[in-house]
Amino acid sequence: MSNSPADQIPVKIKVHTSIENGEEKETFELTTFGRYYVKNASAYLQYEESTEEGPMKTTMKLTNDGILLMRSGSIKMRMLLEEKKKHRGSYTTPFGELQMITDTKELQHRWNSESNQGTIEVLYVLSIQGSKAGTYKLQIVFEEEKR
Repeated sequence: MSNSPADQIPVKIKVHTSIENGEEKETFELTTFGRYYVKNASAYLQYEESTEEGPMKTTMKLTNDGILLMRSGSIKMRMLLEEKKKHRGSYTTPFGELQMITDTKELQHRWNSESNQGTIEVLYVLSIQGSKAGTYKLQIVFEEEKR
């Protein structure tokens, strides 16, 4: 499977994010459409979303070692998630760049090529500019869009 349009699978994506920080808990849900494809032994999940700051494109590069989460548009973000590892990342807004550290506790991603369905589950602690922003639980379910 390559990156050519014929090899990209259109998918319906459901993103569920919960954030806990002390007593506070927030939950966000997004349903959108995107595409899934494999290129050079890595799988990619791409989608676009509208945010308060404007449109944003999200690309998740899925490898055996982890996930590279990249966002571009009104906000630019680069975050590497590998189970049981800490990584530095960046979050850039029109007002400046913030340094992030992710401490990934759990991570799994699966793709079933027979049913054309996949899941991504990540549990990580996020710190921004040295302060804990919260514990994030990210769950993504995606499946081939039935036309």
